Amino acid sequence: MKSRSKLFHIFQLFFYEIQTQFVVPIKILQSDNGREHLSIPFKQFMASHGILHQTSFVYTPQQNGVAERKNRPIEIGCNLLILGEVPQSFWGDAIFTSCYLINRMPFSVLNNKIPHSILFPHEPLHPLPLKVFGSTCFLHNFSPGLDKLSPRSHRYVFLGFM
Repeated sequence: MKSRSKLFHIFQLFFYEIQTQFVVPIKILQSDNGREHLSIPFKQFMASHGILHQTSFVYTPQQNGVAERKNRPIEIGCNLLILGEVPQSFWGDAIFTSCYLINRMPFSVLNNKIPHSILFPHEPLHPLPLKVFGSTCFLHNFSPGLDKLSPRSHRYVFLGFM
């Protein structure tokens, strides 16, 4: 999101995607007291769809505990970059990989069920074998015309799952 003024449009797209893909309603939106959440069109949209809007008290970041815990993929992504000794330019891949892994771990709130398995019950949990972020991997070289001494693979660094 490049500017906060786009929040309402993004929330609408998110709302319709959740309705279409998972057929579950959004019941409550909890946010800080940012003006982008308090606009008249935003309030009207939430009221028309029965969404309750709860705001935290001013200067009480401790009330945003759930939202702060949602920043964990960023923290994990930073750790992946550091431990994998991968340049910071690959931060997007690290965040994507951390989200991939988090969504495949059991959550106590979900009675130790895995979010991915709940949303996609017929898909395999790990369609590919798990690899260590930043580790060396090899891609098979299928080029025609290789002689007996030509390398059969190229060396790469593993940057995540697609």
